[in-house]
Amino acid sequence: MKHTSPAAKAARILTGVLKYAMLIGLSFIFIMPLVWMISTSLKPNQGLFVTPIEWIPKQPQWENYVKIFRQVDFAQYIQNTLFTSLVPVLGALLTTPMIAYSITLVPWKGAKIIFPLILSTMMIPWQVTQVPLYITWSRLHLLDTYFPLVLPWFFGTPYYIYLMRQFMKGLPNSVIEAARIDGAGEFRILTSIVYPMCRPVLTTIAVLVFIACWNDLNGPLIYLQSSSKYTIAVGLKSFMLAAKTEWELLMAANTVFTVPLIVIFFLAQKQFLNGISTTSGLK
Repeated sequence: MKHTSPAAKAARILTGVLKYAMLIGLSFIFIMPLVWMISTSLKPNQGLFVTPIEWIPKQPQWENYVKIFRQVDFAQYIQNTLFTSLVPVLGALLTTPMIAYSITLVPWKGAKIIFPLILSTMMIPWQVTQVPLYITWSRLHLLDTYFPLVLPWFFGTPYYIYLMRQFMKGLPNSVIEAARIDGAGEFRILTSIVYPMCRPVLTTIAVLVFIACWNDLNGPLIYLQSSSKYTIAVGLKSFMLAAKTEWELLMAANTVFTVPLIVIFFLAQKQFLNGISTTSGLK
């Protein structure tokens, strides 16, 4: 049995203390803006710039949240955003595994050509495709509808296809080959074997797609014209222009915008981190 010297043991303890101290310090830096936003959203207007700073308001002004829903139709914006966020998640979870499975686990020569072509589209900036896409949707008479925001997700997204492919490359090929020998078709293998085994990366893709669609400002700003169809990102932008210096209301609106994303991330944290680690090669 090896005996650790007191000096080595002390060095290991000191290293651990410094490591956790650094993590706590970095966590404090990142969480400070969020705490300040929530704190400001619960203060009266005359108590925003008092000294010393009140991190916890003595009398929380919960009516600030009521005011923003009265001034702006945030309830409708949230409903619209849920639609434009959840439908793309459904589209990504439906098509991404199919595409990744066909170029990873189905033996055919075209896979080696198709996958590089898919990755090459990631090199095209969205500014380049913005005008052609707008013209396309305009000629299809689909402007001021949600089709431009949700329909593309049903045709696959290169980054998520890449994540899915990386995960599928680590699946046991013997299980899939055994299913083929037993007579199972490719669709049956995909739905009965591959989908359940890919749950971590599917969760990761769902969270990333939801966050991307929830935060999207450019798409709704370009394609939506009716205020009743605005998403919360566009509604928040309009509210910022209207509220001006009413910082407590602005922070309340920002809290309504941000908190759902934090809740979703923490609910799916375990599966999300597991999916990220397995697709990135980290152990």
